[in-house]
Amino acid sequence: MRLRILGCSGGIGGRHLRTTSMLLDHDVLIDAGTGVMDLSIAELAAIDHVFLTHTHLDHVAALPLMVDTVGDMRGRPLTVHASEAALAILGQHLFNWSIWPDFREIPNPERPFLRFAPFEPGERRNLGQGRWISPLPAEHTVPTVGYLLESAQGSLALSGDTGSCPAFWEAVNQRTDLRALIIECAFSNREEALARVSRHLCPNALVAELQQFAHADHCDIYVTHLKPGQIELTMEEIETCLGNFRLRMLQNNQVIEL
Repeated sequence: MRLRILGCSGGIGGRHLRTTSMLLDHDVLIDAGTGVMDLSIAELAAIDHVFLTHTHLDHVAALPLMVDTVGDMRGRPLTVHASEAALAILGQHLFNWSIWPDFREIPNPERPFLRFAPFEPGERRNLGQGRWISPLPAEHTVPTVGYLLESAQGSLALSGDTGSCPAFWEAVNQRTDLRALIIECAFSNREEALARVSRHLCPNALVAELQQFAHADHCDIYVTHLKPGQIELTMEEIETCLGNFRLRMLQNNQVIEL
């Protein structure tokens, strides 16, 4: 598996800040933030599946435009996988004919450009070519999951947007083949109260979470979702707080191979 980081910022601004989106090989998208907008039309048309962690705008902003752009170029619907609760939000608030057309009915309900596929924690979905994906528990202000990606060479865990979540670590710690962890840290410590109420992490909270991580000594750890304008401060605080944890900031256009 080849995971290409299209966007990993908690906001926009400048050429290199794109919100969360990751391309798995050529055909699977994990979240659909503004990073998707840098793909070519051919690359967009090749994507068959989109797995959403949750429905906040920074994770779905490109999805309606993507469907509109390449729907008529594809021989089958683009499939969006998410929890049933998250898909209900998408249908009610985005693909609702007011914000955007409901592409589950275009050009007709029998052969639509878009379809929803409910996907809940405890399930494991075969992506073909020796690839598997499973939802992981997460805690956020809307229905949210993280994801576990598996190949024959190892696995990668993605927290998604989350606050403190012991169930996430319980699931991740069961893996004996985990090679990488991508975990959010949206705020600096000076906004710790805001991080707590919005169910995000700051460096102090990140330390407490990683202390529950059984594989920290042999797993690559990447931090994502830093807010623009606070990137340097947050990374300085992370380096001060985390001590011996091996952690790097996730970079736009970075490739992680499993």
